[in-house]
Amino acid sequence: MARIDSFPASVIREIADVLGDTTRGLTNKEIDEVLATAGIEDSTPKSTSPYTYVAINKRDRLNNSLASRQRRDGSANAVIHFVQCAMEPVRYRENPDGFAERRDALNVVLAFVGLGITEAGKVARRSESATTLDQARARSRRLRQKLLDRGAHGRVIEACGAEIDDENYFHTVLEASKSVAAEIRAKTGLSADGVVLVDQAFDKGQNPYPILACNTLRTPTEWSEQRGVANMVRGLFGAFRNPTAHEPRVTWSINEQDALDVLSFISLLHRKLDVCTVTAKRPSGVT
Repeated sequence: MARIDSFPASVIREIADVLGDTTRGLTNKEIDEVLATAGIEDSTPKSTSPYTYVAINKRDRLNNSLASRQRRDGSANAVIHFVQCAMEPVRYRENPDGFAERRDALNVVLAFVGLGITEAGKVARRSESATTLDQARARSRRLRQKLLDRGAHGRVIEACGAEIDDENYFHTVLEASKSVAAEIRAKTGLSADGVVLVDQAFDKGQNPYPILACNTLRTPTEWSEQRGVANMVRGLFGAFRNPTAHEPRVTWSINEQDALDVLSFISLLHRKLDVCTVTAKRPSGVT
């Protein structure tokens, strides 16, 4: 990471307060391990008992160590490295809720310096720094939670987890769109993509039935629904997948509200695919 300007003392203090919290923070033993991993000298002397320290609490111990290293370096890079070491996902294998809780709390603090922690435990740049507590809290709320609140389909969450947790709306929409095509291929055994895939899967062509049917196809109304579902998938690819796949991010932007609406639409398509059945073998020559 490029050189990061020194954090205000208040930001260092708040980072220490989160990671050194009496009940939910790192233990003294864990602080020992993370400081050593990050290559930061512990500024607090140990007592004769293991993992106990001379008249100082964990928050002050961390604050003193991080502030001292930042003063020495003239930058916040070592502090960021410490945070990333503390937030390595493997440390939370048996405590994923603890990871989410610490990450959210740290993101409120880091929002004031234009940074945030991803699902991978990495510190990344945000578009701009927060200037109010409301802004900081808003940015710490992950897009994932908003999608869960909407009842987003599990395949949407699975397909674009990293993008969601980075609040990267552009690539979140792209990856979620890809998940629709992937599910169609998984159900049908087809290998095509885009509109060609939709045509091969949902249109009957010269065959009695399409490969993939969203109902029993016994009535004109059911055939109309079949065509409607196919057209919705075509519309998704044409309106959202293709622009995000072929246009630079700077020329094709999408905000949070639009991303949430598109992802909800993709969730609807996945629920439609869940009830689709394979009605015919793949026609000869179709791949």
